[in-house]
Amino acid sequence: MAVPGAAALPLLLLLSGAAAGCGYQSCPPTRPDMLNVHLVPHTHDDVGWLKTVDQYYYGVRNQEQHAGVQYILDSVVAQLAAHPARRFVYAEVAFLARWWQQQDTATRRLVTELVQQGRLEFVGGGWCMSDEATAHYGAALEQLGLGRRLLRRLFGACGTPRVAWQIDPFGHARDLAATFAQVGYDGLFLGRVDHQDKRARLQRRELELLWRGSTSLEPPRADIFTGILPNMYNPPTGLCWDQLCSDPPVVDGDGPERNVDAVVTSFLQAAHSQAQQYRTNHILMTMGSDFHYENAHLWFKNLDKLIVHTNARQANGSRVHALYSTPSCYLRELHRANLTWPLKTDDFFPYSDGPHQFWTGYFSSRPALKGYERLSSGFLQVCSQLEALAGPSVRGGPYGPGDSSVLREAVAVAQHHDAVAGTERQHVANDYARQLARGWDSCQVLVANALSLLGGTKAPFEFCNGLNVSVCPLSETSPHFTVILYNPLAWPVAWPVRLPVKGSSYAVSDPQGRPVASQVVPVSGVTQRLRGGAGGAPGELLFQARAPPLGFSTFEVKQVSPGGPREPPRWSSGDLEPWIENEHLRVLFDPVTGHLREIQNLARGFSLPVFQSFYWYNASTGDGQSPQASGAYIFRPNGSTPFPVAERAATHLLKTAVVQELHQNFSAWCSQVLRLRPGQPYLELEWTLGPIPVADELGKEVISRFQTPLRTAGRFYTDSNGRQVLERRRDYRPTWNLSQSEPVAGNYYPVNTRIFIKDQKVQLTVLTDRSQGGSSVLDGSLELMVHRRLLRDDGRGLAEALDEPGQDGRGLVVRGRHLVLLEPAAAAADLHRPRAQEMVTPPYLVLAPGPGPHLREFSGLRRALPPNLHVLSVEPRGAGTLLLRLEHLFERGESRNGSQPVTVDLTTLFSAFTITSVREMALGGDVPLDSVSRLLWNTPTGIPKPRPVPPLDPRSVRLEPMEIRTFLASVQY
Repeated sequence: MAVPGAAALPLLLLLSGAAAGCGYQSCPPTRPDMLNVHLVPHTHDDVGWLKTVDQYYYGVRNQEQHAGVQYILDSVVAQLAAHPARRFVYAEVAFLARWWQQQDTATRRLVTELVQQGRLEFVGGGWCMSDEATAHYGAALEQLGLGRRLLRRLFGACGTPRVAWQIDPFGHARDLAATFAQVGYDGLFLGRVDHQDKRARLQRRELELLWRGSTSLEPPRADIFTGILPNMYNPPTGLCWDQLCSDPPVVDGDGPERNVDAVVTSFLQAAHSQAQQYRTNHILMTMGSDFHYENAHLWFKNLDKLIVHTNARQANGSRVHALYSTPSCYLRELHRANLTWPLKTDDFFPYSDGPHQFWTGYFSSRPALKGYERLSSGFLQVCSQLEALAGPSVRGGPYGPGDSSVLREAVAVAQHHDAVAGTERQHVANDYARQLARGWDSCQVLVANALSLLGGTKAPFEFCNGLNVSVCPLSETSPHFTVILYNPLAWPVAWPVRLPVKGSSYAVSDPQGRPVASQVVPVSGVTQRLRGGAGGAPGELLFQARAPPLGFSTFEVKQVSPGGPREPPRWSSGDLEPWIENEHLRVLFDPVTGHLREIQNLARGFSLPVFQSFYWYNASTGDGQSPQASGAYIFRPNGSTPFPVAERAATHLLKTAVVQELHQNFSAWCSQVLRLRPGQPYLELEWTLGPIPVADELGKEVISRFQTPLRTAGRFYTDSNGRQVLERRRDYRPTWNLSQSEPVAGNYYPVNTRIFIKDQKVQLTVLTDRSQGGSSVLDGSLELMVHRRLLRDDGRGLAEALDEPGQDGRGLVVRGRHLVLLEPAAAAADLHRPRAQEMVTPPYLVLAPGPGPHLREFSGLRRALPPNLHVLSVEPRGAGTLLLRLEHLFERGESRNGSQPVTVDLTTLFSAFTITSVREMALGGDVPLDSVSRLLWNTPTGIPKPRPVPPLDPRSVRLEPMEIRTFLASVQY
């Protein structure tokens, strides 16, 4: 029934009521005696997906997807200015930063006023909305800090988000929840959770909870209130008023098209239905979706009418109050309710949106891009450190203007949930790689400048970007050159150097002029095929190089004998079985099949039968149970038993004083080298896969599987974003009774850096050089998916099969590494924690002709840090200011020695500069720690109270297990 005269009521009068100021002070009044419906206008703007970042921003290729972010921001700002009650939330700072640069002074002033009034609110606030399964915590934190710093710089405290906004990622990680809490967020909102999990939570009214992101950090440091949105991030059915929607507008005249009464009734029904699933008299409705609000007038005009006519019904007894709001204002009302919220300590993986629909394929999709992103993140740390250690003049050194910001922004964009996730179209993946390559170019100039300043030389440095396929012009052509090894870790590192050369022997000397053992071995046939015409060196020079913490060492290399490499020693057929060994391990192989058979830990005096080989799952294209196919997002094999790539491998053995290797060729497209070097307590597996054959019209998902007799009782362990470790149980979820429909895909989890199995005594760990999906489908086994080539789309919007063409168009070839560690279970963390960090931020090689820098060795630290302490960030922040992050690498109780607290003196830690003053910051690096005040929440065990921030003594900085401490330091060079 219509209310007489309601249409004539002035909109401004009915819609206004916001208080002055931003944040919680700006929240509109609510009605304690009614159901308050918080309408949150928003747009979800993917930083690349079906189109590139540029194409989305400018609105190019709209025939593929209509989206133009510059018009969204133009339109929203104009419509917010038109009516003072309207509100809007925005998340993706990568787009905002670009748009802001193009605005005039008046527009910038208007936007600033809207932010100061709390009417334009930033949520999330990262450079992008990062993926949670395949993003490493270091890179995820970098992109979050990058976006938040820009918002703080442009808009001050009012630009600082209070709410994390992860509405589209495909599953949610515990360590990222801990990150959000430590950055200073009051709440986290999620759009996607497993359909079974959501149904169980609906029944228990537990869609809102307190998520404890760490068992090591004292509550509430890693606790964050978490809300699961009712409709992912879309509006209720029938209430979508964007130009991309087909719902009719609100018609409130007296003519025959009038529909306002039916629209309001539909809205009230949706509100009452949603209220049954939540616990307070406040509910949140997301009014927007992908790339909405390009014509914001449509949305706002209809929302204005919806609010007016809904609230007019209160005169007839309705108990529903509709209002423009924001996620933080909704969160404030939940906090005021003073309820006790359920506690969650596990994570939200894997995600499925229906039976047979597990989104676990993207854990491994686009393995080459995943590898390049990880390498780029590591190189960004090298670049930032050298920029900080060499001082301000490094940006304009002898090699030209260098800049780390290009790579920093490219790595930040790569964290997007359709970038590193591998769920973008091929041309978009190519564009992400292009952006990273531009960043490398800019950072390599900066690295050259830094090495010139620190090393006292103007030598023409050379960066060998093709070493993974044995290409480096300088080492291939020069009989005399220098290798500079930079180590970004806070402890000394021994690192294998492998360079393409044309001579048969070389003399290598260390920084002190002492000889270093070296060997030239032939370039493998697999590598020669991979590099094509890019390089022609017949041999590779191998030697072990040592580098000091946060520093470099130089190694002079002189050719002794010309000519190609001599044939290396071969395995004698008189042996019973082939094997390789060093002082730590002996690795045995089956003489008939060529497979790995056993690993012996010589130092510890025990052994374990370990069988390893490659298999492929046949990708489903749909069946009688479900039409669901495997694709970029979804992993769905058409059976639980994978097919072996080959029953046996052709092998050959290489044994020298520098390395021992067994080469396995399983097929024309699958090969592997198993490698031991002196001093290394792990077995290296370097695998090369592709192009995966599809002439049989079968999509294939290739795994590396390890099988042992360990009794694991269905349990295995994976890391969370490269940091914490979580126990996984086959066919089990800690918070609901799982009905398992996919025995393989439903047991896959993201593996950022490690996966392991163990019994009471022995632990077998595999470290990865990029994010992959992994599982233990059978007791005593573990597997990692290393490559996928699929011929069908999985129906999640990509509309493109995951069939990467590779360089020659015949299919992608990818090369990567696994490190295998066999240790007593009680001591395994002491080995795999620092090794995993070496995989994430590996040392970096630079070459120079002739004798190279005058300074042969340099360390940015006065002393090495213990192996449980890591320098996560050293980053310039303006004139004479650096951002420092130190982290404790171990969890509480994980290791007898490694899990002990550590104390460090910041004032005497660095050699390249003197710290003159220090201020401790929250984890994001944008807000002083002592100014952070977070909302506290009731849990079944009470309200955890934060400890007061003690005065900082930079001479005695203590780090507890899993703690990261962040500082803004003033320095003098």
